[in-house]
Amino acid sequence: MLSYRATLDVPVDTVARVSRWIQAHRKRIDTRPWQRAATSWTQAVLVLRWLIDDTDPPLLAHDAKVSQATAYRYLHEAIDVIAQQAPDLHEVLAAATGRVGVRGPGRHPHRIDPQHRPLRAGHDLWYSGKHHTHGGNIQVVTDPTGFPVWTSPVEPGSTHDITCARTHAFPALYPAAAAGLPTLADKGYTGAGIGIHVPVKGTNLGVDNRARNLLITALRAPPNAPTPR
Repeated sequence: MLSYRATLDVPVDTVARVSRWIQAHRKRIDTRPWQRAATSWTQAVLVLRWLIDDTDPPLLAHDAKVSQATAYRYLHEAIDVIAQQAPDLHEVLAAATGRVGVRGPGRHPHRIDPQHRPLRAGHDLWYSGKHHTHGGNIQVVTDPTGFPVWTSPVEPGSTHDITCARTHAFPALYPAAAAGLPTLADKGYTGAGIGIHVPVKGTNLGVDNRARNLLITALRAPPNAPTPR
């Protein structure tokens, strides 16, 4: 068997911070901490490899020298620990300046268990007709550079972007817009309401509308902006 070394594209400070969060979590819940199969650092590396490189859990288990069952348990535990550190959208908007953007990025069909896809009226809720694949809908709020600053809880892939946004994002974005912080979005959010600016639909648009559409698109999705996974 051939062995080789790999590099995870994440700062060491990030791993250290996640490790501290996991360590604090363990101190709160563990009654027998000496029975842990791996350190908090190992668990932090495990979850970051899964989040960044989409590494298969069996490989994570092998590299962490734990069983697959433990790897899955550590993975879900660490995801919950990281999620608890996420800021509230109101907090994010309070610190934002200029403008924000909202979008519904990609889906992960291979992470949706076929045996646990809920059906409604015979339809698979996790199948997206728009993307022709299974997955979930996650709304993302970005800063003026396009960097993601907040993500919503996941909804089934069949949920429209604007429906998901109305549930999780717009209740905070509307007051922010009223206070002078506009939100830029694409045409899929047409009709979202006051303060949510979208391009004008249609062909043979006038010069003013074409210029407005170009400005909204350029400001909403600047070149080289990161794409949320």
